[in-house]
Amino acid sequence: MVGTEAPMLVITEGALAGQRWPIDQEVVLIGRSETCDLVLPERQISRQHARLRRQDDGYYIEDLGSKNGTFLNGQPLPPFVPHRLKDGDELALALCVRMRFVSPEVTLPLEAPPAPARFSGLRIDRAARRVWANGREVVPPLSPAQFRALERLALARGAVVGREELVAYIWPEEDPRGVTEQALDALIRRLRERLAQVDPDHAYILTVRGHGFRLADIPLQLQGDPEEG
Repeated sequence: MVGTEAPMLVITEGALAGQRWPIDQEVVLIGRSETCDLVLPERQISRQHARLRRQDDGYYIEDLGSKNGTFLNGQPLPPFVPHRLKDGDELALALCVRMRFVSPEVTLPLEAPPAPARFSGLRIDRAARRVWANGREVVPPLSPAQFRALERLALARGAVVGREELVAYIWPEEDPRGVTEQALDALIRRLRERLAQVDPDHAYILTVRGHGFRLADIPLQLQGDPEEG
């Protein structure tokens, strides 16, 4: 969305504080589940917590019956009742994530943080949790689980990473036996889709049947890697 006027959510409090999420689709599902469009990792957030929807007269936020509630400018929202947003409105989800709605009528064209020099391949900044594919940044950023999956594959530098090892790295606090193969496959599929959004001409993640996954044979820069320069 660089150079395009668009509404956005600016996260001011929570694990993703400081990140900006351009709203470039009709419906944005917000929650802890990896199937959501905006994934928030906090445990207080419900799997499908709230929904932001574009209508003819503006943008509306709707709580989806979350356990810990959605608040608009400090007031709790009743479940499943859409409320129209105006510029500057503050949303609080479970009182642990706060974000501000910036209307397209008043915001300037979005400007992305400066990117490194163009690199034909996969570039990962582990400290900033930023990813570039073929010189284009993945925006909005990958979800925490998506980033960890890509990070682990990158650390292997082309070697196969087994399913159990990958699950343990992505979800270190979970019992690996409780994570189904379908859940891992869905995460990898979504990660592939996110990379394809910025570089549809290359396949970055390969499935090795019966073993796991590996990165394709592509140039790789992994900032913060002890092996780097």
